[in-house]
Amino acid sequence: MDVGPEESFREYVSGRLAAWSRVAFLLTGDHHHAEDLVQVTLVRVARHWERVVARGEPDAYVRRVLYSQHVSLWRRRWRDVDLRAEPPERTQADSAPDIEAALMVRAALGRLARRQRAVLVLRYFEDLTEVAAAEALGCSVSTVKSTTRDALARLRIMAPELAELVGTINGGRHDG
Repeated sequence: MDVGPEESFREYVSGRLAAWSRVAFLLTGDHHHAEDLVQVTLVRVARHWERVVARGEPDAYVRRVLYSQHVSLWRRRWRDVDLRAEPPERTQADSAPDIEAALMVRAALGRLARRQRAVLVLRYFEDLTEVAAAEALGCSVSTVKSTTRDALARLRIMAPELAELVGTINGGRHDG
């Protein structure tokens, strides 16, 4: 049985809301701002849902809108938020080392500018290519590359504890 666009949108949202909420939290560092970001994003997506579904890649479209909305926050120069808040609940339990790593990464992300944070979330949390990250942010690939380079350099200086985390994750190997 074929479902209509409204039901199709509801099914998509119920299946992806937790994932988009976590991404929004990583970007904003605040539950309320993350909820607002997801809500504004989904309202915009709902307006064009039939076209989005026809193209066949709703995640790519939602990602683009989500990051575009987040970028507009930079332009409005909203104040930075406290990244010590707890992220949205996950569907599976975390182990103690995972929790410790998540806290270290969240604290490190909090030391970055919003644009740097967004690029790192796209590249390493969402595992997007430089081209896909550039498309999501509406900027050039060279901007993504330079922002990634600058953000990682800043993290090496401001959050050296992450080098130990990388070593632990890689079984003692330090990659680059």
